[in-house]
Amino acid sequence: MENFRKVRTSEEESPLPFPDLPPGVVEMKVKEGSKIRNLMSFAMAQMELKGSRQIVFSGCGRAVTKTITCVEIMKRKLGGLHQVTKVRYKTLLEVWENQDPPPGSAAQNLTVHKNVPSICILLSRDPLDPNQTGYQPPEPSQPGEDPSSSSAKGQKRPPPPPCEELLPKKLQGAGPGSSPWGLGDRDSQLEGHH
Repeated sequence: MENFRKVRTSEEESPLPFPDLPPGVVEMKVKEGSKIRNLMSFAMAQMELKGSRQIVFSGCGRAVTKTITCVEIMKRKLGGLHQVTKVRYKTLLEVWENQDPPPGSAAQNLTVHKNVPSICILLSRDPLDPNQTGYQPPEPSQPGEDPSSSSAKGQKRPPPPPCEELLPKKLQGAGPGSSPWGLGDRDSQLEGHH
């Protein structure tokens, strides 16, 4: 394969694995090189500004983890979303061109069919059938939290305690020169014996 160069990759088109989708549902096709910021700004605009009730995120191969990340961000930002996840395999067609054909013959192409994992995730503001495979209910909101506000979500963790609090009690307050192993001020004792 060292004389071959990949010239094209295409996906076999297949319908979404959600039979009862209303027409016009936005499908976010996540690719390996997609920028999460770009995907999320478009998807959030669809759900918040355009009032979409459902959205589908799909990705295959190396884009599967990025697809899941986008879904988790949207669930955290919007809250109250029902989810159905479907995992399957998709066939990618890769066309490779011979860079060094034998003298006197035309360049040959090689087509490779690759089966790669694929994920499709449906997020919905409206309830979905909880008995279907891959269903996840919305995450319950915290007690006392208004589910429509996301103010408690996305906040930073409290800062870690000062380093002194991380030390065991008997080491706290040990001044400079004292050893945590109970050796006293041995280093300063050794300094005089050079």
